[in-house]
Amino acid sequence: MKTSSLTKSIEYNEDKPFVNVLLETENTKEIRITFRKGQKMKNHQTPFPIIVEIFEGEIDFDVRGETCHLQKGDLVALEGNVRHNLKAKADSIVRLTLSTKDKAKRVKDVVDE
Repeated sequence: MKTSSLTKSIEYNEDKPFVNVLLETENTKEIRITFRKGQKMKNHQTPFPIIVEIFEGEIDFDVRGETCHLQKGDLVALEGNVRHNLKAKADSIVRLTLSTKDKAKRVKDVVDE
């Protein structure tokens, strides 16, 4: 058994979203991304499907030019190779579920670019 928490040890960056891996299992990686209002993750994609949960706050989630305004509790499932970006409309906590075939470093690299 492995445990972690979305609500403990929360950190924010002042200039860009903060990414940390909470848990890795046989099939997934669970990542927490914290955003201050106005912070963005630029247009990017992954070769594998993802699930995004808005745990706290509000995010504009743009897929191919169509923006969905997501709020606390909303979930999005996205197939691989679909370009998307995120913009925080309020301080937010996002849970990202990745395939174990994907790398958390790729997510960090998107934030760092």
